[in-house]
Amino acid sequence: MSTGGSFKARYYPGQQSTKVQESSEDDSRSIINEKVGTPAPEQWRTARVSQPDRFSFFSSGMDATIHAPEIGELLLDGESFQDLFREGSVWWLDSLNPTIEELGMLMKAFGIHPLTAEDIRVQETREKVELFNNYYFVCFRSFVQNKDSEDYMEPINVYLVVFREGVLSFHFEQSNHTANVRRRIRQLRDYVTLSADWVCYALIDDIVDSFAPLIMDIEKDSDSIEDAVFTARDDDYSMLLKRIGDCRKRTMAGMRLLGGKADVIKGFAKRCNEQYQITPRGEIGLYLGDIQDHILTMMGNLSHFEKMLSRSHANYLAQLSVDSIQANNRSNEVLGKITTIATILVPLNLICGLFGMNVPVPGRESGNLAWFFGILGSIFLFSFVSFLFAKKWKFI
Repeated sequence: MSTGGSFKARYYPGQQSTKVQESSEDDSRSIINEKVGTPAPEQWRTARVSQPDRFSFFSSGMDATIHAPEIGELLLDGESFQDLFREGSVWWLDSLNPTIEELGMLMKAFGIHPLTAEDIRVQETREKVELFNNYYFVCFRSFVQNKDSEDYMEPINVYLVVFREGVLSFHFEQSNHTANVRRRIRQLRDYVTLSADWVCYALIDDIVDSFAPLIMDIEKDSDSIEDAVFTARDDDYSMLLKRIGDCRKRTMAGMRLLGGKADVIKGFAKRCNEQYQITPRGEIGLYLGDIQDHILTMMGNLSHFEKMLSRSHANYLAQLSVDSIQANNRSNEVLGKITTIATILVPLNLICGLFGMNVPVPGRESGNLAWFFGILGSIFLFSFVSFLFAKKWKFI
């Protein structure tokens, strides 16, 4: 298989989702025009909205991808499925949320083992690669990549049944992976010898690459949180705790989704190297090894970010403790000063209270105010001496 250096280039579907939709729409429009002429744009939009395309058929012998809401509508007038799946071309039939009847029909038509049909029907979640007589079965998981969706980071199961001549793919949630792979095939048409094994590799590679934007966002958030722990104001602590919790949740979800992929790819590449009869041939095993390295790198990054967030959480709790201690110290200092002042004023109240009792008032017989100023001076002297004493012993 001739691949050139373009296999190593990675791209992120989250950054090109608009182009994917446009490309898919253009392909659908061209096929609709071939079938029924050129309908008005308003009629075409109405048909697209009311009947979403659940089946997509790609063939190396065709210039465009066929999209249809029902599998029977993939055929042109007078065309049979034998004409569609013609020999000598690599085909790929993608099914979105197939019914039990449609799934049973495909299983019977292509001679698929009942165990494979059961895994697809019950939407088996364990990632694996299984070998059968005339095909191999791959179960791989992606996730909902729309950040505005309530189901963001929810797993999406992708099932691949790979024959020598073509690929059957099944998934039960909308995703951009199939459109991305078809666009990649068009871009590398002149550099790659297309095969069913390469389509399987490209789809797995695109699923793995879809985790890159998630990991980049987690890296930015973890760095920002680590810096904000020591600079946040008191009013920001509740929001900071929520940010730490959300980032750790995404990190753990990413680790859960990536956790089993490395072992699956390792076993898949090992079977390729051992030259099983049905497994991929050529250099696909090398590219699977590259995917495995990519997965291990992302898992290492996620593990590092989890440690950073754990340290940030510990620092957050320590900072809260320090702030609480400082606030208590300030409160104790203020209360100590108030207590000292109250201690000084209590004897003065006693003196004033004594002179307010029903007893002869001192100096009443004298004709001047010497007694009054003497008592007032004694009060000030007592207050001054008490203040110096408190100052010396650092009560205030």
